[in-house]
Amino acid sequence: MALQFTAEQILKGYYYLALFATILFALKLVIFSFLGAGDSEVSSDFNSSADSDPSFNFISMQSVIAFLMGFGWMGYAGLKQIGLGQGTNLAVAFAVGFMFMFVMSFLMFSVKKLEKTVKKDKSGAVQTVGRAYTSFEPLGFGQIEIEINGKLSVANASNLTEENIGAFELIKVIKVEGDILYIEKVKK
Repeated sequence: MALQFTAEQILKGYYYLALFATILFALKLVIFSFLGAGDSEVSSDFNSSADSDPSFNFISMQSVIAFLMGFGWMGYAGLKQIGLGQGTNLAVAFAVGFMFMFVMSFLMFSVKKLEKTVKKDKSGAVQTVGRAYTSFEPLGFGQIEIEINGKLSVANASNLTEENIGAFELIKVIKVEGDILYIEKVKK
């Protein structure tokens, strides 16, 4: 026994699906925009790490919501406004839903590409003078404020000398190994 739906029931189904998906889409947009929540979901949608290129993931929560929204609104408009037959309307609604899904995935991919982790080449900081940001004990670690590649930066550093270096005293970078700058106090 096959289920039979009236045209009015199908029209209501498209309408409620579209309305539900639109409300979810708007809520998700508000949460991302104003509350800043959901950053972990973006990375899980794209399955990328900070060191790798962003990948194009067609199926994510946002793209599925976009599909349902496009499918629902097109299905509703196709029956109510355009007057398509049910079979043609279903095919057009699926096509529009997939178009919404593709556009949303492409937009999220494009936004993800904008995120950029800048790796500073600290080797050019050798012989550069800066300030101790924290106090350093002899042979101890701390942070310094120094200009690297034309930009003022706070960097991790190690005191190479047997003397204390107070916060905000002038320092000079002697060598760079990995991410650590090795410093000494500037003699007056």
